Amino acid sequence: MSTQRLIVIGGDAAGMSAAAKVRREDPQREIVVFERSPHTSYSACGMPYLIAGLIDSPERLVARSPEKFREKFNIDARTGHEVLELDPSGQRVRVTNLEQGSTTWEPYDQLLIATGAAAISPTLPGSDSEGIFGLSTLASGIQIQQFMDRQLPRRAVVVGGGYIGLEMAEALVRQGLQVSLVEKGEQVMGTLDPDMGALVSDALREVGVTLYLQESLVGYESANGLVTGVVTDQRTLQADLVIVGLGTRPNTALAAASGIPLGEKGSIRVTPRMQTAAVNVWAAGDCAESFHLISRRPFHIALGTVANKQGTVAGINLSGGYATFPGVVGTAVSKICKYEVARTGLTEREIRELGLLYNTATTKSKTRAGYYPGAGWITVKLLAEQGSGRLLGGQIVGLEGAAKRIDVLATALTAGMTVQQLVDLDLSYAPPFSPVWDPVQTAARQLLP
Repeated sequence: MSTQRLIVIGGDAAGMSAAAKVRREDPQREIVVFERSPHTSYSACGMPYLIAGLIDSPERLVARSPEKFREKFNIDARTGHEVLELDPSGQRVRVTNLEQGSTTWEPYDQLLIATGAAAISPTLPGSDSEGIFGLSTLASGIQIQQFMDRQLPRRAVVVGGGYIGLEMAEALVRQGLQVSLVEKGEQVMGTLDPDMGALVSDALREVGVTLYLQESLVGYESANGLVTGVVTDQRTLQADLVIVGLGTRPNTALAAASGIPLGEKGSIRVTPRMQTAAVNVWAAGDCAESFHLISRRPFHIALGTVANKQGTVAGINLSGGYATFPGVVGTAVSKICKYEVARTGLTEREIRELGLLYNTATTKSKTRAGYYPGAGWITVKLLAEQGSGRLLGGQIVGLEGAAKRIDVLATALTAGMTVQQLVDLDLSYAPPFSPVWDPVQTAARQLLP
């Protein structure tokens, strides 16, 4: 019997989690990974902290190099290789070696698509100027770092007020740059309700970021090939460095071109076992669809936690086992200098779209006992269904010790708990860590009849 051949497209979280799991379960399987960048299995989430100077080397963000995958796991990780075409009916992929320029068709018995997400970067006047960067791969983070070392920029403009934009604004403030942020919405952090997003806007202003809200990017100005300004529909902002953080979209052009059906936000539609509609083709990570446990609807979210879990589920099934990905509640955290931001579950807008009636409570308290040194403010907002009291979502903005409390709410959401059950939880207490009533329980109490 011939050895089965697994091809993985994409060498980061989902792809390498799956490949490593298959290798542990099946020592004989031939595993080939094609990754167009120079790196495998790296922490994309750590790149803003590399640029901020908090991490001294890009290598520290790499969990396992291609060499380690080859030597330790016998996984043929081929960086600098880009897959150009899928042929599901012929069970093969067309691959180009970016260094040599050669192209070959590679056969597979099973295929895992783990192509991740691509940064949204619209083509606008001047967008080819040097000094304009997206941030989606470790290579792009290294390019930003090298540009800053070479050009010594003084003024930076960040376009987009999502997670990437806010974290990069912090990184550039830490490096001493004058930072402006342009956001077309009424608030930064559009995954929060407006009242909580306003707290994040205030936090950004406090650390020195100039905000330009409800302004849209129109183009760029440049001189001698270098960016000199960002043009919005209302003004031109001087800039020596521009970070485009308009979010990401699932990188699914290959799948779509081959006829594999797409789902939410253009992500690849998969079963709970991470199978696509094509025979012997699987998908996982930022390119794949998920399922929201609260809305009970298909959902897409691009997070490393989800990608690693989906990759592991795919690896178990590719090895002949059985596993399903249960879904998510949309939990995420971020940090802007000393401020922490977290969210989970549904926002008010999403709840209204489902046609549910709900109650909401927002409380401001302390992260520790008020008399204990270092106690900082924390604002907690909770949303619960009318009648049943079922918890539907939560958002947190505050100082050190605030954000990770979102995990209590994520657990409660996953378990389908009510606000009364949240209040009844036996949470830990000591003055260095919490008031007698934890802030999430203080907010929950406000929702009780």
